[in-house]
Amino acid sequence: MDYPRKLDAMIHHKETVMSPQANSQLHRSDAARSGERSGAAEAFHLFGMAELGAAVMPAERNSEIYGESEPADYVYKVVSGTVRTYRVLSDGRRQISGFHVAGDVFGFELGAEHSDSAEAIADCNIMFVRRSTLLAASQRNHEIARVLLTMTGQDLQRARDHSLLLIKSAHERVASFLLEMAHRLSNKSEIELPMSRQDIADYLGLTIETVSRTLTQLQGEAAIKLMGSRRIVVRNPSALTELDD
Repeated sequence: MDYPRKLDAMIHHKETVMSPQANSQLHRSDAARSGERSGAAEAFHLFGMAELGAAVMPAERNSEIYGESEPADYVYKVVSGTVRTYRVLSDGRRQISGFHVAGDVFGFELGAEHSDSAEAIADCNIMFVRRSTLLAASQRNHEIARVLLTMTGQDLQRARDHSLLLIKSAHERVASFLLEMAHRLSNKSEIELPMSRQDIADYLGLTIETVSRTLTQLQGEAAIKLMGSRRIVVRNPSALTELDD
């Protein structure tokens, strides 16, 4: 049974699956980001409203959560793990449009169908709510409507920022990506990237060889230190920021 059908089955039987561990992870991700004023930071609080009937379901590593052009019946929030959203271009190449970490909301569409696909990068717990329920609640609750509007604006801004990122040099793209991940994943100098270098390459519009070569160059410039294929220490944030400007 595919993921959307599993969700339908859970909603039909009014089942809400949330293990104590997932519940703890949910509150930790919310608490860690409660001070942020981004659209996502406000939006994830919606999922705690009883009237929305949110439920949680696991997604295995590399499993599809939804596919491009499939009905956008649900809106999702990452409780734990990391999700990638992407499109497959006409020439067969994959273009990753975003990475979604614990606390992020994704899959909210203006139209009736998903504009991209979503997959779990690692084993995840995903909270979901019916899109129709969320939209109906926004008609009754002005605060929900305001947050949905803010969330839509944030999605448009991220798409614009990603488009601008793709016209920068390889050095600038990788530096910008590392700064973003350092802020989103830990806000510390040492980060553990959940995604592979191929994922990074497909997000930045580069080859995996260019990503690896650029990381090595940044290490040679003492901007970062590579502790492994995914663990990176940001030694000189100012150097990365100069490249990102």
